[in-house]
Amino acid sequence: MSPAALEADGHCRGCATDFSGGESNMDVSELVKRDDSTLKALGLILEAWEEGAESGVAPEIMAYAAFYAALTDLVAAFGEDCVADMALGLAKRVNAGEFTLYQTRQ
Repeated sequence: MSPAALEADGHCRGCATDFSGGESNMDVSELVKRDDSTLKALGLILEAWEEGAESGVAPEIMAYAAFYAALTDLVAAFGEDCVADMALGLAKRVNAGEFTLYQTRQ
């Protein structure tokens, strides 16, 4: 991994973008118009996702393709070691419910 890819705290620069931003109720078309590049990127991805769904592509196929595309781009930008470190942290975040949109309360 290149030293230029590391932050001062040893974490990979750019590997962990936070998409939360408190904008969960915003319409997709509004996200694309935002100046914030992270929200704009998310809006563009969601627009493509909607187009795929309207074309009959199953959500899990879209998810796999998006995940593959994301990982290949991240590896190209930051290297395998950085992306592998980021991926190791995903299990904890998934298990903590960070990516669960609909939770049942009992």
